[in-house]
Amino acid sequence: MDAAKSALRARILADRRALDPAALTAAADTIRDHALTALAALPVQVSGPARTVALYVSTGTEPGTRPLLEALRTAGTRVLLPALRADLDLDWGAYAGPDALVPGPRGTVEPAGPNTAALAEADVVLVPGLAADRAGHRLGRGGGSYDRALRAAHPAARVAVVLHAGELLESVPAAAHDAPVDAVLTPAGWTRVGATGEAP
Repeated sequence: MDAAKSALRARILADRRALDPAALTAAADTIRDHALTALAALPVQVSGPARTVALYVSTGTEPGTRPLLEALRTAGTRVLLPALRADLDLDWGAYAGPDALVPGPRGTVEPAGPNTAALAEADVVLVPGLAADRAGHRLGRGGGSYDRALRAAHPAARVAVVLHAGELLESVPAAAHDAPVDAVLTPAGWTRVGATGEAP
């Protein structure tokens, strides 16, 4: 299992390193547009009158989330961002704009602390990943941070992984502790996965 995951991670990361910067920029804008359309149609079930979305700040050749971050903030949506702790678990803080972000460990960018929000406050949780399959299995980078964090998500929250085109696969190696996702968001739009049959 670990060897299969490692091989798949290596292949996808190599593919990402070959991506064109202009294409990455265009994909980030398209991801923003698809996310905003889906969020507008999704009822607020967790956080009350104002929607709360958990997201992350993309880095390197990850699918871009920065245009979406700014669009959500401009629209008045509360956005929670992860902060990676030394034990590889995640704390959460509210996004207050690009000037309130600081470098984090392992090349991440995160909100300046203290980060005391809870993931259970989010209606929608958008997580990073390297691949997913139609059963809802998500392949991360191997640290388990999001698998552990998603156990604290609200049961009514929708969980989606943000991927590049071609990273939704027929099968992804998964273990019992791997947290599933409900949907995949790519530049092509939302794809429902797993057993929920609901979008996103």
